[in-house]
Amino acid sequence: MTTLTARFPALARLPVCRLLAMAASVLATSLPLAAHADIRPVSPAQCAQMRNNKVITSGNPVRCTQLATVSFDYTDFDGATRHGSVVVLDALAPQVEALFGELLLRSFPLAGAQPLEAYEGDDQRSMAANNSSAFNGRPMTGGGGWSKHAYGAAIDINPLQNPYVSKAGSTEQEVLPPKGAAYLQRMPLQPGMAEEVVSVFYEHGFLVWGGQWKQPIDYQHFEIGSRSFILKLASLPKAQARAEFERYVARYRRCAHPDGAQADDDAPEDTRLRDQCAARLRK
Repeated sequence: MTTLTARFPALARLPVCRLLAMAASVLATSLPLAAHADIRPVSPAQCAQMRNNKVITSGNPVRCTQLATVSFDYTDFDGATRHGSVVVLDALAPQVEALFGELLLRSFPLAGAQPLEAYEGDDQRSMAANNSSAFNGRPMTGGGGWSKHAYGAAIDINPLQNPYVSKAGSTEQEVLPPKGAAYLQRMPLQPGMAEEVVSVFYEHGFLVWGGQWKQPIDYQHFEIGSRSFILKLASLPKAQARAEFERYVARYRRCAHPDGAQADDDAPEDTRLRDQCAARLRK
């Protein structure tokens, strides 16, 4: 039987007091430990729906057959358990499934999680609904080529609590969604803010966080790495691509945890080492 720490390795590195608090939260909300999650290839019917709803076109850099739908349970802002899904590059799907499993175990709240078909591929509508999402066959915000979302290699979480900010600090500053302006002050952390789970995303291979960018600042956005690395994964057969991404994740974990799991260590997380490893190992 697979243990929770084997399935969600970041748990093995949490202090015992944090694990006990998480377990108490699970029991208090009657949340089943065997949460629902699965991975399914994007079917022809789903692909047709994506095309009809302007989420993917014939010019998209990856095809539907290279994508997978990851379904999972999550905790909403009222503490209720909901079901959601995201579409990602197939190579990333097992890690994405585990990633959202860890968010659930940590009771990290999500406002919603629906594929972009629900918003006809309109990123601003999705952000306004505070929807967490992944694949969307669109150009980068502001133009200049395909977004990493068009490869299924990026995830946005809670856009309201984690807004996109262009020309930050200037008279031309723009915040998307506009109501996200209420969350530009990042300390103290509020529920749903990405800072709380940067390490979870890093542990699963999403080694780039837009909240660390200078211009624009994209607090909601996580991606796996460079376009060349994404193209490499997209060019490989599925099994090889998954194995390549698993090696990528393993290299980061060895760097960030040189002494192995420290389940009995109540010391705070070494975020400096975390960020150094992410910067050095991301491709």
